[in-house]
Amino acid sequence: MNPEERRLLAVTCFGHFLSHYNMLVFPSVAVPLAAMLGLPLGAVLQLSLYQYLLFGITALPWGLACDRFGAKPLLVLFFLGAGLCGLAAALVITDPFLLTLALAGVGLFSGCYHPAGLGLVARGIKRITRGMAYNGIFGNLGLGAAPLFTGLAVWLWSPRAAFVAMGVLNLIGCATMLLLKVDEPARAQGQQARSAQGLVGPFVILLAAMMLGGFTYRGMTVTLPAYLEFQGPELLAWFQAVAGAGISGNLMATIVTSAIFTVGAFGQLAGGWLGERVDPRWGYFTFHAISLPAVLFMAWASNLPLALLAMVYTFFLIGMQPMENTLVSRLSPPAFQHTAYGVKFVLAFGIGALAVELAGLAQESWGLSAVYLGLAGSTALILLAILLLIARTPKMNPA
Repeated sequence: MNPEERRLLAVTCFGHFLSHYNMLVFPSVAVPLAAMLGLPLGAVLQLSLYQYLLFGITALPWGLACDRFGAKPLLVLFFLGAGLCGLAAALVITDPFLLTLALAGVGLFSGCYHPAGLGLVARGIKRITRGMAYNGIFGNLGLGAAPLFTGLAVWLWSPRAAFVAMGVLNLIGCATMLLLKVDEPARAQGQQARSAQGLVGPFVILLAAMMLGGFTYRGMTVTLPAYLEFQGPELLAWFQAVAGAGISGNLMATIVTSAIFTVGAFGQLAGGWLGERVDPRWGYFTFHAISLPAVLFMAWASNLPLALLAMVYTFFLIGMQPMENTLVSRLSPPAFQHTAYGVKFVLAFGIGALAVELAGLAQESWGLSAVYLGLAGSTALILLAILLLIARTPKMNPA
């Protein structure tokens, strides 16, 4: 990559890290926060509904704004807004209503990243699948770092400290964005195989698959720390035997969750490698197909088998993203790259936010294991949508 591409990736990778970090802080404090507020876990999980809803549904207006005004100023706004809202959440953490508003602000500003950042990668990196893989790795590191850093902050200090750390990291991102020179590309730089007009019908099918993928992704990320804590008594005993009796169930669960999402970073590498060697449609199908049995068996697993199944599921669920994002670029007009990614994330994260509400209801009625049966059903529907996409599109060269 040339220096301009490296600078662009430096900014977009850090932004991707923080966009996912921001959204994983709350699930990692859900159990201790329930104890602090004296509320049932299901009610606490529902405090984040508007955070995840705004994270998704604002992606389209953010994407339109990026195509109109450019991605750089909106990335500055993302870092600044999310940082200030994170600090606000720390200040109002004992008030459920105000905490809900602060979390909603985090989701609102974090929703800017994907249409802005992925649009920049699609427009400015020649080897697009590899660029998406590198960018995805850092997003996955954000997923891995959030439970670990949050769990440590809660264990050492309090849930309030976790939100302070989130706010400070985002403000550092704002300063970096202002200081580092990034040349915004004026046109798409990727392979000529991308259509100049896009393919409307297949893109709609892809949107349906991505909407279901967002539902499964959000359902898993919002419940996994609590599920590991409830289903991992033997894991907790092992952690306490190795590190001392002071290790809490929440810290154990967040450490394991961090390891699981870090494994997903290697999935991004695998997805990027495969996407440069096979038709991205079939690579996309294969990764989702392998993830199905893993998430299905998670409904009955506990302790170490649960953690291992979650690693397999996360590896392939997140590893498919470079190929998915390449398909978005291939099937959408290059002049509307930011808007196309905005549409994707409106559906993937906006509809996916309903998983937060449904997860809370399922937990109260049947327990968290029922959530994973639902995620397996959603994955089966994704596979059907991808097969329809393959039937409606011509063979694609590796990206």
